[in-house]
Amino acid sequence: MGKDSYEEAMAALEKLLAENGVIEPVAAAAKVNEITAQLTTADGGASISSESVERLKTGFITFKREKYEKNPALYGELAKGQSPTYMVFACSDSRVCPSHVLDLQPGEAFVVRNVANLVPPFDKTKHSGVGAAVEYAVLHLKVKEIVVIGHSACGGIKGVMSFPYDGSSSTDFIEDWVKIALPAKNKTLAECSKDTPFGEQCTTCEKEAVNVSLGNLLSYPFVREGLVKKTLALKGGYYDFVNGSFELWGLDFSLSPSLSVKDVATILHWKLY
Repeated sequence: MGKDSYEEAMAALEKLLAENGVIEPVAAAAKVNEITAQLTTADGGASISSESVERLKTGFITFKREKYEKNPALYGELAKGQSPTYMVFACSDSRVCPSHVLDLQPGEAFVVRNVANLVPPFDKTKHSGVGAAVEYAVLHLKVKEIVVIGHSACGGIKGVMSFPYDGSSSTDFIEDWVKIALPAKNKTLAECSKDTPFGEQCTTCEKEAVNVSLGNLLSYPFVREGLVKKTLALKGGYYDFVNGSFELWGLDFSLSPSLSVKDVATILHWKLY
């Protein structure tokens, strides 16, 4: 964080403390200094719930004892570098960790998690964090598969199905992010009858949003090149944690012989595994 941004944040915190009656305005600056000092010292987390801290400690101890120390060869190799087979896009939802659901081991998957497991189109100025991850995974890690995994009861997809997108906005970030899935929403509304329950519409959109993300991946030139050279494959997945099921489908990609990769003339076929 830059110096100006940090000072602005501290000033905003001071104002918030005073406005909400947490502390008298004259003492707000002193309180902010106290908070800042706590954040920069080893015991600054004393106010954090001891129960939650202990959970993290015991979790790491269990991991180290049951996995790290029992697999010295694996972690010795990982210390030298990584060469994952998969790049996985999954939702940030706490119920759908892909490593847990698919039993992926350390070093197997380069994972990006975000709200509604979305991949935006190629854009050097917007959502560049996702672009950097895709570029690194494809060009440097040489992953063989990119898998986009949607899931049941997704809050992000419920959002895109609910937001009016009429020029108004009730969030700072969420509406702008999940509108990446608007083509999925439009297709869902076109294909579902007016009597289709909202929950079923969301389920349809959850799967269609995966296909939108797979389509958006084709806007990345290095992804297209990998598909044409058959060094890379795209897969869509859907995890229904309510019923304990998992669907996986692939993308057959072909390029017209008379056109170059640059022309991006694609014929797309989805097949369910």
